[in-house]
Amino acid sequence: MEIPKFHETFIPILKVLENGKTLQARDMYKKVIDQFYSGLTKEQLEEKTKSGDILIINRIAWGKSYLKKGGYIEFPKRGYVQITEKGKNQSSTKLTLSQVESSDSFLEFYNEENPKHDSTPSQISNASPQDLIDEGFNSIDIQVKDELLEKLKTIDPFYFEKVILILLKKMGYGDFVETSKTGDGGIDGIINEDKLGLDKIYIQAKRYGENKVREKDIRNFIGAMSGDTQKGVFVTTSTFDTGAIKKANDAHHTIILIDGIKLVDLMHQYNVGVQVKTVYEVKELDNDFFDGE
Repeated sequence: MEIPKFHETFIPILKVLENGKTLQARDMYKKVIDQFYSGLTKEQLEEKTKSGDILIINRIAWGKSYLKKGGYIEFPKRGYVQITEKGKNQSSTKLTLSQVESSDSFLEFYNEENPKHDSTPSQISNASPQDLIDEGFNSIDIQVKDELLEKLKTIDPFYFEKVILILLKKMGYGDFVETSKTGDGGIDGIINEDKLGLDKIYIQAKRYGENKVREKDIRNFIGAMSGDTQKGVFVTTSTFDTGAIKKANDAHHTIILIDGIKLVDLMHQYNVGVQVKTVYEVKELDNDFFDGE
């Protein structure tokens, strides 16, 4: 028996979850292995990826990720998985990678996360090894950003405000001051662009799930900005509706809007809430070494 490819774990994952119960991810991994891959040898079960992960767990985890993007399973809370109605209706004993990637849910997710990209990972034709490496890193980045956004939507709202201030500090926008949590007039923090605090940026952070930021929210934010600043940053984990965008663009103040996708891009870029897991070395021939032969 061979270690399955990640897309070969689709049906086993759905079978384990088909009773509709919510399972912790690690329990789901164990059940999939016990029920479908018990024929693997001890050496196969202990085989690791180059980054040190158990290979079979890594494959099932990627299968879980793709099924989630395809709408076949969902994550009701952190670390848990549950089958969806779409997953229950998947009666076939075969579910291919192309089927998952061509589903509306998967394409919507992929285009949202990477709108400039015109292909999903399995659709590269005549790809060079470098293309495959780049595509692999891209897929991992998208996965991490997806997890990061989900996490931001569930953390304490006050801590979310602090996360935004830490991010702006890392981006080089100077020292920040957290405002009082009561009676702050809609301002969650103040960035001092210079050491004396002569130039200020007011911050508003809204940790929303699905609700969009509306025109009224932007209007209230502008109204809460005192006369000593003309700059504001409004950050949300969701999106802005057209009225909110228009209000920000038409304002006499300079209002920067950062939605959920832009937020996790910045956090990923400036290493806020993420960390480097593995560094891979790609080597090439050193022709200079042989110049003196």
